[in-house]
Amino acid sequence: MAKAADVEVLHWWTSGGEAAALNVLKEDLKSKGIGWVDMPVAGGGGEAAMTALRARVTAGNPPTAVQMLGFDIQDWAQQGALGNLDAVATAEGWDKVVPAALQRFSKYDGHWIAAPVNVHSTNWIWISKDALDKAGGKAPQNWDDLVVVLDKMKANGITPLAHGGQPWQEATIFDGVVLSEGNDFYKKAFIDLDPEALGGKQMADAFDRLMKLRTYVDDNFSGRDWNLASAMVINGQAGMQIMGDWAKGEFLKAGKKPGVDFVCIRFPGTQGSVTFNSDQFAMFNVQGDDKQKAQAQMASSIESPKFQSAFNVVKGSVPARTDVPDTDFDDCGKKGIKDLAEANTNGTLFGSMAHGHAAPAAVKNAVYDVVTGAFNGKYKDGTEAAQALASAVAAAK
Repeated sequence: MAKAADVEVLHWWTSGGEAAALNVLKEDLKSKGIGWVDMPVAGGGGEAAMTALRARVTAGNPPTAVQMLGFDIQDWAQQGALGNLDAVATAEGWDKVVPAALQRFSKYDGHWIAAPVNVHSTNWIWISKDALDKAGGKAPQNWDDLVVVLDKMKANGITPLAHGGQPWQEATIFDGVVLSEGNDFYKKAFIDLDPEALGGKQMADAFDRLMKLRTYVDDNFSGRDWNLASAMVINGQAGMQIMGDWAKGEFLKAGKKPGVDFVCIRFPGTQGSVTFNSDQFAMFNVQGDDKQKAQAQMASSIESPKFQSAFNVVKGSVPARTDVPDTDFDDCGKKGIKDLAEANTNGTLFGSMAHGHAAPAAVKNAVYDVVTGAFNGKYKDGTEAAQALASAVAAAK
């Protein structure tokens, strides 16, 4: 058994860039005399992780903290399984510095229940600088530009778009495509779940674009993990990857420099808006003063500006608080921080559908099914896919 003052942490940060980032937190806690008992579960926010967690909570022996996203945090809070972080949050003024869009998930019933670690944004494209130079050197500003660049990359004999055929990855691409149709449209379709927006002409157009992007992917994409798709761009086999900013961690780990080896841009047509997910550590109801003290200390460490900077520099994400200086961040990180602040101020910071921050799991999974179907040729055109989407979401609600 763990010593009382240790923290037991369930998470899925197992890829190279992710593990390196997590180490920053382990070391920080170690310096405060708090041990770390690791419960890693590979493969994204895997069902295996949630099954293991459910068994522990039912047995009355929950871990200290669990990495979680969006609506999952709210589900556990609803069941009364989460602890209360109000004391540390109030003492440290979290309310003033954590964006409201994140607090939507970090709080339940007015109480802090989770500590946000970062903000990842999903509407990015990572482009090989070499491949872009050979394709004319100009980063695409809109959809037509994007098609031109992809066509040139194809003509140059590389795979234009590196992609891993997993539903969440296809949904990540689709997030960007839908957002590029306009802020109001994204909000209506994916946050308000408006049936007309989900099934109408604009959504049909978005699906047609998704199907067009499919034509730039190689034949072996099925089941490929996201970091292997990043590696294709890093190794010069592919021109670009549409992926959240966790991909940057892989580029950095491979010794690549932004602006020199790769270029980071927002999905064409979405500059000024950000779709996000936020990794948070949901804090479970632990018994005993020493365990609660260690938990509060862990939450405090996570929210400290020093940790927020150090962790996010390595992870590729940006801090979950708006007062952290961008000094130590590379050019893509500085852009990410600036974009987030702008979107937070302008009301254009939206939860990502693909990453469980726009709608509850049942709706998200319904969207996954239709999007993956569309990407894999299930529907004859965008109109048919949009109608399927409207029906699937209606049934899931």
